Amino acid sequence: MAKITYIEHNGQEHVVDVPTGLTVMEGARDNGVPGIEADCGGACACSTCHVYVDPAWVEKLPEKDAMEEDMLDFAYEPDPEQSRLTCQLKVTDALDGLVVRMPEKQI
Repeated sequence: MAKITYIEHNGQEHVVDVPTGLTVMEGARDNGVPGIEADCGGACACSTCHVYVDPAWVEKLPEKDAMEEDMLDFAYEPDPEQSRLTCQLKVTDALDGLVVRMPEKQI
């Protein structure tokens, strides 16, 4: 289980305990966190679960694969360093304390 902080664009924080093995996207979806739409259900076929990872966490996450890189091209205002798709981030104990910020909108 990892405690993950999701921060809406307006600054509203949601601190959620997400079970190991789920994705960061599933943690948001299952707990009603607004701002992560996840239209494709986690198939890495859209960019509606896009977030900005807190700078302290960027280097601690697994590398983006080519498919995630391609989908991020369709995200709203992607950042080359901080943007990630939450469907591609599997929760492990090592993610305890992760902080992600939602963009102004998902497209």
